[in-house]
Amino acid sequence: MSNMHVQALHVHPVKSVAGTAPDEAIVEPWGLSGDRRWAVVDGEGAVITQRQQPRLALASARPLGGGGIALSAPGMADLAVEVPEPGTLEPVALFGKKIETVAAARAAADWFGAYLGVPAHLVHMDEPAVRRPVDPDYALPGETVSLADAYPLLITTLASLDALNSLIAQGDHPDEGPLPMNRFRPNVVVSGAEAWAEDDWRRIAIGDAVFRGVRECGRCIVTTTDQVTAERGKEPLKTLAKHRRIGKSLAFGRQLVPVRLGTVRVGDEVRVLE
Repeated sequence: MSNMHVQALHVHPVKSVAGTAPDEAIVEPWGLSGDRRWAVVDGEGAVITQRQQPRLALASARPLGGGGIALSAPGMADLAVEVPEPGTLEPVALFGKKIETVAAARAAADWFGAYLGVPAHLVHMDEPAVRRPVDPDYALPGETVSLADAYPLLITTLASLDALNSLIAQGDHPDEGPLPMNRFRPNVVVSGAEAWAEDDWRRIAIGDAVFRGVRECGRCIVTTTDQVTAERGKEPLKTLAKHRRIGKSLAFGRQLVPVRLGTVRVGDEVRVLE
C-alpha cells in the first residue's frame, strides 16, 4: 500500500479567480470537470490573469448546475452566470495563441469591468474536446486542454511545499514565508510523498483514474501574489531560481495528462506506476 493520499482537490471555474475545494471531482480528458472553462478577456481579446490583474485573486467562482457559475468579489454584488447559448465563436489570445470561445452575457462583462476598472468580459470554452490541443512536444494525438495555462491538471505535494518553505526561511526574504499551497493553484495536493518526488512521476494512479506526468510546472509571477490580499512579494520565485531551476523553468509541481478517466476523491491512494 502507498503512503501517499490526496490531501485536497481544487477546481477553479474561472482562470486566475479563486475556486472551490470539492471532496471529489470527475476527471475529463481536458482536466477536472468544470476547471478553467471560463476566462476574463480584455478589450483587445487577450485573456487577463493575475499576471496583469492581481485583484482577480480576491474574486471567486463556484459552480452552479448545468455548468454555470456564481461570481463574488469584494464590493460587488454576487452574480450568477449561465453557460452561453451556442453562437458566434470569439477567438481570444492566451500566451499568443488563438482559442475559440463563446462570450458570456453582458451582465458578466459589466461585472468584471466594474470590478477591475478596465474593459473586460467573460468567455466560456464550449467544446474543450476540439478547441485547444496540448503542446505537441508533450502530448499524444488528440489530447486537449481547457483554459489552464498549458496542461489538464497540476499536482503538488505537501512535502515539497515544506521543503520550499524551509529554503525560503534560509533565504533573503524569510519574512515572506511560510507560503500556503494556494500560491500555486494546484488541482491535486498529495500528502505522504517525499519532497520533490513528483519530479520523477511518469505515470500515476489516483482512485480509478490514471495520469501521465509529462513535465515540471514552471512558475511565474502569480506565485508571488498573496491570494488573500492580492499583494505581491519576491517569493517563491527568488528561492526557486536558486534551488529549483530545471532547464528554463523555476519548477514547483508536475503537469499531468489523463490516460484513464474516472473520479478522484480526497483520501484516495496515490500510486506511482512508472
